[in-house]
Amino acid sequence: MKSLLSAIFLIATLTTFAQKDFQGKAVYMSKSTVDMSSWGRNGQLSEAQKKQIAARMKSMLEKTFILNFNKLESVYKEDEKLAAPTMGGGRSWGGFSGGGIKYKNTKDRVALESKEFFGKNFLISDSMEQPKWELSTESKKIGNYTCYKATMMKDVDPLDWTNMRRRGRKNNTKKDENKKDEAKKDSSNVRKISDEIEMPKQIEVTAWYSPQIPVSNGPGEYWGLPGLILEINAGRTTILCTEIIMNPSEKVDIKKPTKGTEVTRAEYNKTITDKMQQFRESRGRRGRGRRF
Repeated sequence: MKSLLSAIFLIATLTTFAQKDFQGKAVYMSKSTVDMSSWGRNGQLSEAQKKQIAARMKSMLEKTFILNFNKLESVYKEDEKLAAPTMGGGRSWGGFSGGGIKYKNTKDRVALESKEFFGKNFLISDSMEQPKWELSTESKKIGNYTCYKATMMKDVDPLDWTNMRRRGRKNNTKKDENKKDEAKKDSSNVRKISDEIEMPKQIEVTAWYSPQIPVSNGPGEYWGLPGLILEINAGRTTILCTEIIMNPSEKVDIKKPTKGTEVTRAEYNKTITDKMQQFRESRGRRGRGRRF
């Protein structure tokens, strides 16, 4: 009986994906954590202040996204119904950058992201080199789907601040040297938070994909496996699929975004970095009572 049910399920799945206008919808919960021990290690922030900051950041670190996909294309964006209201017309923390739409075409190797930054719209292009996944025979169930494990090393996005960590926290051999360096500081022993943290160059990504959904796609920028990716663990972020609908009654127009100034990812990152540097400098000048 079990074999018969499996055969029926396989036939139904193949029939579904054989449809010319096939479309699927996957809902993902994304949750990130932040190493708060890196914040104010030498007294800049109290424990109460750290907890207050963590509470304010919760809406940024826990989000729901929807992936609408067909055999070759997908669009991925935050669920507008569940998006937390923010200051500045939907922009994120500090008004710097708003959530956008990620588009992928796995056949033509096209990856685009439409995103707002400080009131200006950008159309960011990414390279789509074949990800270097290492496949494993390890498996587990996610909902009704059997998933298999794959891993790879990934370069860290320099703007993904959730991967920041305390500088040298894994290097115990330099503990004494760090103490000596701190002793050389001024009598107030106050250091900038930026001096305490660092960004790793790479992180390990673990994906769980299901061949039962034979599309080479997944949440965000992830793709390149013989089945839809239902779970991602990357650094301090976990993305988990909570719902899948095959051929939903309400179809979505899956197409390339066209809104915004066309830039590469490197150009966009430089724009963000420069703007944030200007922002920090202007706050520093105001803090010293200077006008401009």
